[in-house]
Amino acid sequence: MTTRLAWLAIAAAALTACATPPAPVTQATVDAHVARATTLAGEDLKYLLPVCRPQPAERAGGSAVEQLLQRMIAAPAPEPGQAFDNLYFVGSGWVSAWVLKTSEGLILIDALNNPLEARALIEGGMRKLGLDPAQIKYVVVTHGHGDHYGGAPMLVEKYRSRVVASAIDWHMMETGLEFDSPQWGRPPRRDIAIKDGDTLTLGDSTITFHVTPGHTLGTISPVFDVKAGGRTHRAMIWGGTSFNFGRDMGRLDDYIAQTERMRQVAARRSVDVMLSNHPGYDGTVAKLAALRATPSGPNPFVTGGEVADRSMRILNECARAQKARFQIS
Repeated sequence: MTTRLAWLAIAAAALTACATPPAPVTQATVDAHVARATTLAGEDLKYLLPVCRPQPAERAGGSAVEQLLQRMIAAPAPEPGQAFDNLYFVGSGWVSAWVLKTSEGLILIDALNNPLEARALIEGGMRKLGLDPAQIKYVVVTHGHGDHYGGAPMLVEKYRSRVVASAIDWHMMETGLEFDSPQWGRPPRRDIAIKDGDTLTLGDSTITFHVTPGHTLGTISPVFDVKAGGRTHRAMIWGGTSFNFGRDMGRLDDYIAQTERMRQVAARRSVDVMLSNHPGYDGTVAKLAALRATPSGPNPFVTGGEVADRSMRILNECARAQKARFQIS
């Protein structure tokens, strides 16, 4: 009888614990997430902290956004540069475009805002770096916003490049754009649709595609090898960073879950190079400048697995902070 009573007491205690309501979400909750993100960022990852700033409950749009787009597109572009033996930057100061060189041609990751920009920065930048744009075999669109697909149709028409995007974002680009602007090129026609875990191999290089919903429902975060000084490193491009979708709690939950998942992927696959499709979120311009200044020194893009881990944790805390803001508003 004593044993039975003891088990009943344990069961009652467990039920009581399960029934305890979660702690209320307050401004202190927000502040705690931001503080953890700030501590994690230290000095080297401060460029990620703008993601922690409060975001509006309504999706951005209107003349203010058009004016902002116009200013960013008109801003002087940084010099193109070579980050690794097989990876090159040909983007703007706002949006990245990466070229992966393989033994059988080139893979372009993102295509900037429009055909004019693609001609000036992608084609022009590649030629400055000794690359032939006619060798672009694939254009990977990391997510279905115009600053990443705008130049793709021109490249397809001119070079017969194939276009890769997630099946989810192909659907969005075909049926109803989340954002649109007259300053963006039109979406490319559906071509290669990938799902989570799919791969693309060209010559001696393979990209693994991870679908990481949040920024869009079908954002892609690719993982691939890069080479420097006879050593091979593993890079990951986080495919969508900001919370520009308004008060969509499901999207924030997706984002939180994907930062947790990709933190595990990065550890399992020994990612030691963290990149973004916006140079402001990974320090690309400063790192390229450092490489040009000291070409024989350590590659500043190789930051190690610890930085990859912290990057995902920072974005996780920032997403939790934004979710908490919406919960108390």
